[in-house]
Amino acid sequence: MRNESLSFLHRLLDTPSPSGFEGPGQRLWLDYVKPSAQRTWTDAYGNCFGEIVPAGAKRTVAVCGHADEIGLMVNYVDSQGFVYCKAIGGIDSGSIVGKRIQFCSSVAGVKNPVIGLVGATAIHLQDKDASAKVRKLHELFIDIGAKDQASAMARLNIGDAGVFLDSSMMMTEELIVARALDNRIGTFVAAETLRLVAERGNDLKVRVVAVSTVQEEVGLHGASMIAESVRPDIALVTDVGHSTDSPGILHAQHGQFKMGEGPKIAVGGAMHPGVVARLAAAAAAKSIPLQRAATPGRSGTDTDAIFTRGGGIPSGLLSLPIRYMHTTVELANLRDLRQISEVFAEMILALGADEQMVASL
Repeated sequence: MRNESLSFLHRLLDTPSPSGFEGPGQRLWLDYVKPSAQRTWTDAYGNCFGEIVPAGAKRTVAVCGHADEIGLMVNYVDSQGFVYCKAIGGIDSGSIVGKRIQFCSSVAGVKNPVIGLVGATAIHLQDKDASAKVRKLHELFIDIGAKDQASAMARLNIGDAGVFLDSSMMMTEELIVARALDNRIGTFVAAETLRLVAERGNDLKVRVVAVSTVQEEVGLHGASMIAESVRPDIALVTDVGHSTDSPGILHAQHGQFKMGEGPKIAVGGAMHPGVVARLAAAAAAKSIPLQRAATPGRSGTDTDAIFTRGGGIPSGLLSLPIRYMHTTVELANLRDLRQISEVFAEMILALGADEQMVASL
């Protein structure tokens, strides 16, 4: 991966952007996209767009990834100043005990992030009869160093959002670990695809719109909005997918997928056979391996909110295989990530100006 792209990826991963509070990450994304785009814009809820429109283009291809990450939202502060939260997205309460949180405060005059610790009672003080119990999220408290409720409320409001205080890092030359691969890598792919297409602009015959959507983790809401506003003829979506090459995962149930052996291509349900075939052809042209993923119903990605709109939007999904999804140590291979944008760009550049995707019956 080129140095400029990797630097952007790290900055994107390390910028807090929980669902409904994606602004900081979206501003960063727009700044990166602008040199490649003819036009950039945002909508009412913060979905962000960058487009290239060649002369004579009659079709639109949207390349989509979601900008938001899981996190916590302040729900209650007790008399001692301890904070209790609701989940933003899918949180495994058993995996966050002892973690550090950074909240973005809406209290007037509080400019710096408010740091909190998910309370972990020392093993010496735990009730041995209850020590094996996995506590529910509402049973976990966050210590922000406040002496009482008033001092805590002087720093945080109900509804303030926070993310885990874990930055991205390279584990090896190829492996990256971060808290928010899900799904900053999707917006990264959208931006990189636009850049690759712009570099070969003379070969482009369709309008391309790179999209960074909001609020996927809480209901695919941003994708529903952009499907109506952009109304693409084809939607190419990127998200993360499970890499099942770590211990304890039943392949008969979850399939067999490995990091470093290529992106996952979803087959079935929402995935238009014509788009799947074009993605496979593009990957073959670039000698990029794909791992087929059986997806008979919901994919759990923005694809589900897009393909049914406007009478049906032909859609395809390439996912990045990662280990330890929805934890602070999500792990992936950069080669798999780079290959997704290469496949998308190759497919887009091969499309004709008036090409349509219809069912073959």
